[in-house]
Amino acid sequence: MKPNPEMIDEEAPEWTAQMNAQAITLKDLPATLQAKMKAGRPRAKDPKRLVTLRLRSSLFAAYEAQGQDWRARMEQVLTEAVEHSRSS
Repeated sequence: MKPNPEMIDEEAPEWTAQMNAQAITLKDLPATLQAKMKAGRPRAKDPKRLVTLRLRSSLFAAYEAQGQDWRARMEQVLTEAVEHSRSS
């Protein structure tokens, strides 16, 4: 496929077959450089998970009516309920 000349970026040109042949994988780099490239946000001790729950619409409406941070408030209520049940 011929590249579209309007889509070519001078600073990031389309890779050629030669560039692909010369490329190396992350594991082939020195360990110190690998560590720098893998660096990012530290892992959370208790990471969040994406879940799907089926809850009453009125519950969502009540939380959404409280403003923008309704999800954080809902999480806080659930967290407090778990802590309370553990202490009982």
